[in-house]
Amino acid sequence: MKVMPAAGDALLLVDVQNDFLPGGSLPVPGGDEIIPVLNRYLALFRAHDLPIFATRDWHPPNHCSFLQNGGPWPPHCIAETHGAAFPGSLELPSHAYIISKATSPGKDAYSGFDDTQLDALLRSLGIHRLLVGGLATEYCVLNTVKDALRYHYSTFILKDAVRAINVSGGLEAFEEMERLRAIPIHYESLAHESAFQPPAD
Repeated sequence: MKVMPAAGDALLLVDVQNDFLPGGSLPVPGGDEIIPVLNRYLALFRAHDLPIFATRDWHPPNHCSFLQNGGPWPPHCIAETHGAAFPGSLELPSHAYIISKATSPGKDAYSGFDDTQLDALLRSLGIHRLLVGGLATEYCVLNTVKDALRYHYSTFILKDAVRAINVSGGLEAFEEMERLRAIPIHYESLAHESAFQPPAD
């Protein structure tokens, strides 16, 4: 019998936006490959009526992270543009909680918790375990996971539903997340009770 996520769990998708997919202004290699996998997780959480959250970069046109303003990145995920939208192939339900981040011109935010209502919303819903997937592993996923752990959520990384900009950077990010006691899982491992048990000391 499958052991499914239960009350107190939430699914958190990080920055699965058009500009981070092939053809976007800041594409993550293979970023589109995670969408069918994320759709399986989404269907599972919908079937069990559990909360679903999705973060998004929602930048003003003059954001400090852009190259022309001295930042490291090309313009991307500008609010209200196609690049900032979630892809049509992502089966995000209409009742999902959308968390916009990095909305101020002078401040970047890699974490979904940075200057947002994410923590307050999670606590208001009684959430204590998070399953996190999305883009990109070594940037927004890593920083969101680090903050989730800092806020004392039991945190699971969807290893089959993340992609990195750089392979070595992604591997280093996984090492750091696991060192901080985040737990990597795959969709198939949800069939096993041990998937949701923290590692022994």
